[in-house]
Amino acid sequence: MKIALAGNPNSGKTTLYNALTGELAQVGNWAGVTVEKRVANLKDTYSHNNEDVQIVDLPGAYSISAYTNEEAITNEFVKNENPDVIINIIDSTNLSRSLFFTTQLLELNIPIVVALNKNDLLEKKEISINNVKLAESLGAKVVQISALEEKGLKALTKTAIKLVSEGAVQKPVSNDLLQEVSSKEQETELNKKRFEIISEIVKNCEVKQVLSKEKTTSDKIDEIVAHKVWGLPIFFVIMWGVYWFSQSGLGGFLSEYVNEELFGEIIPDMAEGFFESLNTNPFLQDLLIEGMIGGVGAILGFLPLIMVLFFCLSLLEDCGYMARVAVVMDRYFKKIGLSGKSIIPMVVGSGCAIPGIMATRTIENEHERRMASILTPFVPCGAKLPIIALFATVFFPNSSWVAPSIYIISIGVIVCVGLILKKIYGIENNNSLFIIELAEYKVPSIKNAVKNMLHKSKHFIVKAGTIILLCNTLVWLLQSYDFSFNVVDDADLSMLATIGGLFAPLFIPLGMAGWQLTASTVTGFIAKENVVASLAVMFATSEDFLHSVNSPLFGVFTPVSAFAFMLFNLFTPPCFAAIGAMNAEMESKRWLRIGLGFQFVTGYTLAMIVNQVGTLITTGKFADGFIIAIIILALEALVFVKLTRRSEKPEGTLPVAS
Repeated sequence: MKIALAGNPNSGKTTLYNALTGELAQVGNWAGVTVEKRVANLKDTYSHNNEDVQIVDLPGAYSISAYTNEEAITNEFVKNENPDVIINIIDSTNLSRSLFFTTQLLELNIPIVVALNKNDLLEKKEISINNVKLAESLGAKVVQISALEEKGLKALTKTAIKLVSEGAVQKPVSNDLLQEVSSKEQETELNKKRFEIISEIVKNCEVKQVLSKEKTTSDKIDEIVAHKVWGLPIFFVIMWGVYWFSQSGLGGFLSEYVNEELFGEIIPDMAEGFFESLNTNPFLQDLLIEGMIGGVGAILGFLPLIMVLFFCLSLLEDCGYMARVAVVMDRYFKKIGLSGKSIIPMVVGSGCAIPGIMATRTIENEHERRMASILTPFVPCGAKLPIIALFATVFFPNSSWVAPSIYIISIGVIVCVGLILKKIYGIENNNSLFIIELAEYKVPSIKNAVKNMLHKSKHFIVKAGTIILLCNTLVWLLQSYDFSFNVVDDADLSMLATIGGLFAPLFIPLGMAGWQLTASTVTGFIAKENVVASLAVMFATSEDFLHSVNSPLFGVFTPVSAFAFMLFNLFTPPCFAAIGAMNAEMESKRWLRIGLGFQFVTGYTLAMIVNQVGTLITTGKFADGFIIAIIILALEALVFVKLTRRSEKPEGTLPVAS
């Protein structure tokens, strides 16, 4: 049995999907969070002794007509994949808007159950709905639920399953609406009839005590947090607070214990004692303790910090604030050829770049979609947080501004790169409308935030125990052998040193002297967490690796070059998996090459400027590679001028799909 969940964006559809299936699909207060259908089995709690009941979560849609990519997916599924029953989730606090989609679904000759969601908010908003009259008017079963509180779900699934077993099909609210539409004029006339019917239904079934023209508490808050002037500074302050609490507050306290005690002393000492009791070969013992436990421990040491950060971000998203961020950013993004809709992939990408890039498919304009795919990886994702945490902890222990500043820099990078792309390829300002529903603020669910935090942390741990573990083992072996496969006493004579040394001269202007730094950046393209793990394997001769006083990293970094190194790894191309997602969404090999080229040049140039300018300011001397840096900047300027002049020609230079 296949049950489809269909409804408007922000109706609580995905929250219901998670409750019915036990999944942890991302929930957001905007359209585009669900970019393709999700499928999972119905939990036994709600299956009513039926086996193999599948729940399909469809993207949010306002209409069955395929005006957007999300609506196209929903349209195709309900018409071509024959679900046994559709549960239409309706926001009971916004009945008139939701019923437009409902009346269309009722015309599909498929059993429909109307789920009146957000029942918990009706009393607060002084709204009452007559379920009996609504069911009679629609000719469909109506069940009141609260997906957030998981109330009414058993009655909902029982009703849906019973409809299938009975083979029941509802009649549409008006047979007049079934007529074929052959022109825009007919479609307009049909929709006019539909709205008249909906208006009559709402008039008979709904009673509101509060006039809609009155300002709600959410409206008053939005006048401040979504203000065209104060909105952006408020966002920065909120992100500073989140990072302070995650890094210097609870998260920092827990990470310090895990780093210094658990993985710094307890686990290595236990492992060493265990292997010595077995008379383990010293070389194998070093591999296991320094290569595997040391590298993975350096990553897992930041797990508490990352868990606290994920928890805080989940609360911000659940309360409705992140949707306001999209509104605030819209006016800025339009200046670079994008719309506020492009901020949605970037917010999603703050957790992981892959779903963020995938979310760009909801953007209709081709050039905007490709630009968003290039710019989304510039947002620090969960995999980059250990890099930020490591260098902020070691080199800037008393500076709470370092981690939040990365977000400020990332927004600046997105705007600058967007303007450059716009100028080079002659992309016009985006005048498309950006429409988003700002749901009322609500008290965020601690339960959902904890579940989301644990879900993301699980992926972090799995990656640490698989990809990162394998990379650490390889790094340790490469720095232990030379090309004749002889064990080396000096790592500078190893295979890894030779390979890293080939590329080391390229990074001198960035303040990255040493083959170890080059080698760690290469492993970062497999998974960004590998940057920290590789450094831990190559430099962690003791637990002092993460100490801000005795860390061996001070032997190869100054605070300025450390900040530059951090920026280089944050703003160069993402991991291979994210690059694969870029390739899929861009649908153009040429645009993929352009995107990766811009990302690498951006990270390299930004790190170079920070190192050169920062060194001059802090020491009064030019940094190593100053002349080379000037030459590189001059060459980049010449290339930019040349490409800009080409774009001004009538034929333009916009890349086409290939």
